[in-house]
Amino acid sequence: MKEAAPPDSAEPAWHTLPPEELLARISAEPQGLSSVEAARRLSQFGPNELREASRLRPWAILVNQFKSFIVWLLIVAGGASGLLHDWVDAIAIFAIVALNAVIGFYQELSAEKSIAALKRMTAPRAKVRRDGAVDSVPAAEVVPGDIIELAPGDLVPADARLLAAASLQCVESALTGESESVLKRVTTLLTAGVPLGDRENMVFMGTNVAAGAGHAVVVTTAMATEFGRIARLIESTTDEGTPLQKKLQSFGKLLAWAALGMVGVLFALGLLRGTPAFELFMTSVSLAVAAVPEGLPAVVTVALAVGVSRMARRRALVRKLHSVETLGSTTVICSDKTGTLTRGEMTVRSLFLAGETYSVSGEGYAPTGEVTVAGRPPDARQTARLRELAWLLAGCNHAHLAPDGAEPAGQWRVIGTPTEGALLALAMKLGASREAVEEKFPKLHEFPFDSERKRRTIIRRAADGAARALVTGAPDLLLRRCAFFQAAGGIKRLTDAERERLLAENAAMAGRGLRVLGAAFRDLPALPAETVDVEKIESDLVFAALTGLQDPPRPEARPAVAECRRAGIRVVMITGDHPHTALAVARELGLAEDEQEVLAGTELDALMDENLRKRAATVAVYARVSAEHKLRIVRALKAGGAVVAMTGDGVNDAPAIKGADIGIAMGRAGTEVTKQASDMIITDDNFASIVAAVEEGRGIYDNIRKTLQYLLASNSGELLLIAVAVIAGWPMPLLPIHLLWINLVTDGLPALCLAVDPIDPGVMRRPPRRAHEKITDAGFLFSMLLTGVLTAGSALAAFLVALQTAPVEVARTHAFTALVFAQLFCSFSYRSESRPVWRMSLWSNLPLALVVGGSLGLQLWIQHNATLAVLLKTTLVSWGASFGLLALALGPLAVLEGVKCFRRRRGERTI
Repeated sequence: MKEAAPPDSAEPAWHTLPPEELLARISAEPQGLSSVEAARRLSQFGPNELREASRLRPWAILVNQFKSFIVWLLIVAGGASGLLHDWVDAIAIFAIVALNAVIGFYQELSAEKSIAALKRMTAPRAKVRRDGAVDSVPAAEVVPGDIIELAPGDLVPADARLLAAASLQCVESALTGESESVLKRVTTLLTAGVPLGDRENMVFMGTNVAAGAGHAVVVTTAMATEFGRIARLIESTTDEGTPLQKKLQSFGKLLAWAALGMVGVLFALGLLRGTPAFELFMTSVSLAVAAVPEGLPAVVTVALAVGVSRMARRRALVRKLHSVETLGSTTVICSDKTGTLTRGEMTVRSLFLAGETYSVSGEGYAPTGEVTVAGRPPDARQTARLRELAWLLAGCNHAHLAPDGAEPAGQWRVIGTPTEGALLALAMKLGASREAVEEKFPKLHEFPFDSERKRRTIIRRAADGAARALVTGAPDLLLRRCAFFQAAGGIKRLTDAERERLLAENAAMAGRGLRVLGAAFRDLPALPAETVDVEKIESDLVFAALTGLQDPPRPEARPAVAECRRAGIRVVMITGDHPHTALAVARELGLAEDEQEVLAGTELDALMDENLRKRAATVAVYARVSAEHKLRIVRALKAGGAVVAMTGDGVNDAPAIKGADIGIAMGRAGTEVTKQASDMIITDDNFASIVAAVEEGRGIYDNIRKTLQYLLASNSGELLLIAVAVIAGWPMPLLPIHLLWINLVTDGLPALCLAVDPIDPGVMRRPPRRAHEKITDAGFLFSMLLTGVLTAGSALAAFLVALQTAPVEVARTHAFTALVFAQLFCSFSYRSESRPVWRMSLWSNLPLALVVGGSLGLQLWIQHNATLAVLLKTTLVSWGASFGLLALALGPLAVLEGVKCFRRRRGERTI
């Protein structure tokens, strides 16, 4: 089926064509298409629906769960256990494999829902002109050339060019990320590369009409729309494995080849010494089983699951377990501005009235706060002027404020535009309310906000029976309509000098990142007639005040940004706002200082990918950006070696969120599309919660790393013990059943406790790990081999001493017990990279202390219980000998702690 595109194969810049030329080019008429022509075009271009990406069948998703190398190692280990007739062990290993496959299958089956969510956001029906009359048709039947009617509350069914508009305002936050409604007008833009948010003569699929009315000609449908382009971006963005997944895959292959090599060498040595082939085969199989840490997948899953639980308590919900670890290696956080770094609420912060500057306190839309001048409360005359301004702002307003029932308490929500909500909140702080204004000064007439005039006027009946016009709008244009101004001594004529002063104050406010609106009024000598001339009403106005509005930064955002800097993480702001506004907020947050660190969307378009990659290393703020820009930014950062976390809430953020190493959606303001494309959801839309999640991610990686190190150190001890015995020609110090017992019980339980160890307090005071840093670096291997040598040496010493005076069965029991004791004690050393065991409270990881104590008791019981002795092929060990083995097993722990203290004094990073 052909994609829904305009008849001309070369797609024009629709917003640059005059309406008559556009209608001719798309073969449309102002009265609409005929039903026959609409049906023909529907057959040609196909339904106006977003195409879903091809999905894997459930059986293929299930097969994908077994592509991991370490999973096949476990399957081999389970098969080896079956050969040893240890069916309990074999069943346990296969159960681990099955559990991991089920979890992965469920996650992958439910993850790919982004395009379906996009489809749910498109309009179900649309009002179109067909056969000369307006008809309601399914949105899927809208075709290029249709004339659509737009009214408040409508969802726009396709991308369309306006032919007529009356105070039409659309909310395009799903595409641009900005919550302010956009005023639309019928005009012809001259520049083809105008950013999406500035194409005021276009309406877009999936956005909604907030106010006004209009009609437009459809230019693109389905996958050719802006929504469709985002859908294609999501389709083309593939999920990549997390750093931990890649490292475990690489490590699994290395482990397998190392184990096979060692088993092969020992098998060959045994044959040369004349050892029976069957005995060598059984020993080789047991060695292969010992080399694979069967508990590793379970331990990793537990560590991630506990991290998910901790993060949920810190307002971060994780959709994909392995994404938790990715946060720990994040080097760049790309954050949306509105609602994440800022509160997402417009608030009046400054007033310029009668030659004086007032500061306004308070948060959000709550009508609480103070208005001060020069740090003190206003006097009686100033209060009277502020009171009069309050009536003006409340009277020229359409918003309503109401207490928000959601948490936290004390917040208010605005019903209407954020800008009018902020002005109404200020009016209520100054003592005027909408209800009081409506009751005392009824509305007589209104001139709605218009993009040409850039102001709104409401005429109200005055107390003396006359009328007053209340006006708000853009200060520069409003001043042109003013002949007077409110001065400290009353109303005076507006001179050129005073006009320049007001314009300079307007520029100064804008330079501080404030959105500035002017307020004016005019007393009318008589009530207006039914026909009112707006030009006459909006002339000879009295300029009253300048109001500076701001979406203030969250109070916790600046400390969170500073914490990221200490942790070696760059924070990059990406917004659809004007560069000046973005830079002002960035300065307040400590993100950027000058314009060199800001890159606008138009400048980004002019950069090749290689140049963007270089610039991305220094740019801290991206302004006026689109969905494609955001994805390019993420890809440029990743190409530069960064591990990127991307946050967002709108549909325009979804491709970049999916393309990032870790995608983070906002829980409150986020669209369903964004949430489905993400790896994690922040429930309070707060940047500080993202930083807390990074801290958890680092802690989880540390826990997984030290758990893996502990498991491998234990396994290396077993391998070294048996290897030395085979090379020396001594009897086998351990039997296969001993190795399996140690791997699944003695090592596994302490490893699980290490996986849930509390996070190191200094985890955010060190730089992030390099993206390609191996999980098994030199320090890791040194500590692992040292532990293996020490534990193997303890067990070998116990074996050889006992072998001098007792049968080999007794010596094996001594070696088995000494190895178990030594590995249990060593688990305490692996809790910290640098702190000695005596500086870590047992209460901070009580489960580990209980597990080690219980395992020690269980091991002692094995030596004195006839049934367990038969099952595990052990003999009775006297209590005196048991305490001697306990003392011997403390040796490795003492050496490890000594090495840790020595390296700490040298300033090295210990493992």
